[in-house]
Amino acid sequence: MTTLHPVVAEVTERLRERSRETRAAYLARIDAADRSGPRRGHLSCGNLAHGFAACGTEDKDALRNGQRANLAIVTAYNDMLSAHQPYERYPALIRQIARDAGFTAQVAGGVPAMCDGITQGRAGMQLSLFSRDVIALATAVALSHDMFDGALFLGICDKIVPGLLIAALSFGHLSAAFVPSGPMPSGIPNEQKSKVRQAFADGKASKAELLEAEAASYHTAGTCTFYGTANSNQMLMEIMGLHLPGASFTAPDTPLRDALTAETVRRVAANSALGEHYLPLGHHLDERAIINGVIGLHATGGSTNHLLHLVAMAQAAGIQLRWDDFDALSGVIPLLARVYPNGYADVNQFHDAGGMAFLIDQLLGAGLLHGDVKTIFGTGLGGYAQVPYLDEADTLRWKPVPKQSGNRGVLRGVDEPFRPDGGLRLLDGNLGRAVIKVSSVPEDRLLIEAPAIVFNDQDEVAGAYQRGELNRDFVAVVRFQGPRANGMPELHKLTPTLAVLQDRGHRIALLTDGRMSGASGRVPAAIHVTPEAVAGGNIAKIRDGDMIRLDAANGRLDVLVEADELDARLPHLADLSHEHHGMGRELFGLFRQAATSADLGAGVL
Repeated sequence: MTTLHPVVAEVTERLRERSRETRAAYLARIDAADRSGPRRGHLSCGNLAHGFAACGTEDKDALRNGQRANLAIVTAYNDMLSAHQPYERYPALIRQIARDAGFTAQVAGGVPAMCDGITQGRAGMQLSLFSRDVIALATAVALSHDMFDGALFLGICDKIVPGLLIAALSFGHLSAAFVPSGPMPSGIPNEQKSKVRQAFADGKASKAELLEAEAASYHTAGTCTFYGTANSNQMLMEIMGLHLPGASFTAPDTPLRDALTAETVRRVAANSALGEHYLPLGHHLDERAIINGVIGLHATGGSTNHLLHLVAMAQAAGIQLRWDDFDALSGVIPLLARVYPNGYADVNQFHDAGGMAFLIDQLLGAGLLHGDVKTIFGTGLGGYAQVPYLDEADTLRWKPVPKQSGNRGVLRGVDEPFRPDGGLRLLDGNLGRAVIKVSSVPEDRLLIEAPAIVFNDQDEVAGAYQRGELNRDFVAVVRFQGPRANGMPELHKLTPTLAVLQDRGHRIALLTDGRMSGASGRVPAAIHVTPEAVAGGNIAKIRDGDMIRLDAANGRLDVLVEADELDARLPHLADLSHEHHGMGRELFGLFRQAATSADLGAGVL
């Protein structure tokens, strides 16, 4: 058996010790939930009659008299999100799978599912991060009826999986699993799309040409194929044992996909208190599983959004994950995957090269993952070094993943990584703390020292660019973009513009208390700066012309101003009262007031 890497062991033990009291209190709370007999057996006759009134005769009889599990389906279906459109037929499929196996399933509720791809650069993006907490609250409402012995969560994208999981953990006495739907087929290469975006930003492509490129990339049902937050979510659910092996990136609406869904349903029933192998979610997702998630994020160059979401998800399980844990692990976890925007490939090419099974096999073999964890598959994580297939009788089976990558340009072993470290770095200095994703940043751009140009909105950057004011070295300081200011929107709109300027030879960086997600790309970007500007952080004291030093190699982020002068400066106070009225923004006033800092998850729950 491979020995666990000492840094992984040390970080896990430190996390366990830090979380001792809160984790014990969490486990005591979920263990107090009575698990004798079906959950619905504790309801009054009136309660129960309401609970099965709309069911067919067969399901009604099972719910009235049976001793078999009843599974909640919590769905984020809508047919605007390409990733979630395949879920339209899942409830009927799941209910039939349950009946065939002798138990029942009901749609317990739906949750909102907004698309960050549609709201990028729009006022609606200011609702995006807090939608995570809304989803968690809506999921809790769905599960509150005490009708269920297990739960199936139908969600994929950005804030949706984190919100679902936060709520699922508050009902951690139930067995649970996530049911993915898979990525869309590959469209035009992501690099080709990116070039058209940059050409449009540079005035060299028309809007019609840009729309044609975008529509050829995002072209049908399924998850977008670049490696942003949605696909980072899928990686996390698999490496933390909440998907079946190989389920994350299997294509939608295929026999193999349906077979994986059916087996997931059966596993959740078997893992319920009424099944053969009781596995409550709250015990499944322990400190080791959380650390495995952080390691997977590093090894794949995943989304920086999980510097927020993983912290919040762990907190829901009583686990006190911190940015320092990410940073400590980053130095020993090699980058094994290059998927756009960190390379040319998409997630389909990653999956075809060996995907999650190869990645997990390699990390386990090097002692870089906890293999002795609980999973819905019923094995330790070693069972996830397999790929699913259908045999000649269309029976779902698994086989060991090949020991060699199917495409070394996309996926590599630990003996020849793309980088020796994971590419996510913690920055510290007189501007506070921030994070940076360097997996696709050129080596000669890891240190940027340049004068600040200060903006209070991403649209101001576009305006300055159009006026020709940015053809020089500079650090774009885009502030008042934190959770308490405007909900911490993603600032992808900046990426093509800054990339064009970098390609012209200028030394460019971004500094912001906002987000950039998994698509931050080649331009060095110090994001999630905390304390944020609206809370009086030093980012609010930066003035045009101040020299900024962003040193990703050494983890430093400073404004090169004497300490006495910086302390004496009064923070700039932006007037946010006029910003983006409508689009539901006013409904989130209490969220903004109550939001925690970025390093604590930037949420209210």
